[in-house]
Amino acid sequence: MSSGRHLAKGSPTPDVPEDGILRLYSMRFCPFAQRVHLVLDAKQIPYHSIYINLSEKPEWLFEKNPQGKVPALELVREPGPPVLTESLLICEYLDEQYPLRPLYPRDPLKKVQEKLLIERFNAVLGAFFKASDGGEIEPFWNGLDVYERELSRRDTAFFGGEQTGILDYMIWPWCERLELLKLQRGEDYNFDETRFPQLSLWLERMKRDVAVMAFYMEAEVQAEFLRTRSAGKPNYNLLVKDA
Repeated sequence: MSSGRHLAKGSPTPDVPEDGILRLYSMRFCPFAQRVHLVLDAKQIPYHSIYINLSEKPEWLFEKNPQGKVPALELVREPGPPVLTESLLICEYLDEQYPLRPLYPRDPLKKVQEKLLIERFNAVLGAFFKASDGGEIEPFWNGLDVYERELSRRDTAFFGGEQTGILDYMIWPWCERLELLKLQRGEDYNFDETRFPQLSLWLERMKRDVAVMAFYMEAEVQAEFLRTRSAGKPNYNLLVKDA
């Protein structure tokens, strides 16, 4: 599931079984798509992964999703069938539609509070991208301070309690990329475990999570993809053995 070839312009419509199973249009190196994979895998929802070359999108993608965006989830059992976009909306739909192994809190107030923390992380991921591109790194650490304090306040192994919840999975893709940031920044990388004691422990716990392990990617591979993209020839199929 995690090493499929990315389909490009001119490729035929993928031959996916008509089995009623969800279809996720994704890109292996996209952190927003990773969010949806994490939720699907955590809830053990069957799905087909269809990976898209975002530089040369196949024509048929726009028939299913006029925006041509990933992640996009095709609900093949519904009339239409409809295609959902936006990672947070897809993940909330999945949690409501598939109630086993709930990720969002069921209490309305706690659910809203969790959504606010997810929304607040937008500024953090923005700071991450700037730091990854050579900008100041301190704004990213300042953003993580909020989540260090929150995890300390909760005094639990995960933001979701004693098992992972929605907040864990929604912020994980950028936390997984801390090792990538370390490669990019070299001596400038200054993650401080004494500043982030709870998040440091959380990072190690998350790496052992089944859903995280299913989609985990080594920093060196991520860095190589970014190198090819910067060179103008993104290699989306780095994980395909015969690529």
